[in-house]
Amino acid sequence: MTDERLGDGLWSALRRLPPGSGVVFRHHATPPAARRAIHRRVFRVARARRLLLLVAGGGLPGDGVHKHGRGTGLRSWPAHDRAEAVAGWKAGADLLFVSPLFPTRSHPGAPSLGLLRAARIGRGLDLPRIALGGMTAKRFRRLRGRFEGWAAIDAWVAV
Repeated sequence: MTDERLGDGLWSALRRLPPGSGVVFRHHATPPAARRAIHRRVFRVARARRLLLLVAGGGLPGDGVHKHGRGTGLRSWPAHDRAEAVAGWKAGADLLFVSPLFPTRSHPGAPSLGLLRAARIGRGLDLPRIALGGMTAKRFRRLRGRFEGWAAIDAWVAV
């Protein structure tokens, strides 16, 4: 997940992602012209490194969109509870980002789901579930078998 907080750390984070990983380009608070410029650079890096690129809000090139984005390709969907997971399934989502599993700097003070509640979200919908929120590689190892992958912002850069 991209975020303005990453600053120039975004570029090293993209270099650290293994080929075949995905990036959700967000940068919602960035002014439109600057957002497009950052996206162009992320797009080039994603292509060169064989990373899947989803665009939050759509409208920019990529392999798909996140949530209500305009565009074709894959569609990811946020699921903070069962109702959002079902809404994503009904909307034709290809995968769910279940969050926040753990406390996260992205949403300070927000309650986290915890492992048991998070594992139930989206179960039985036949959609891959990606763990998000305070995730690290070490935490994901503890979740093996419950989620198909994990996503993060801060885990990819020194904070």
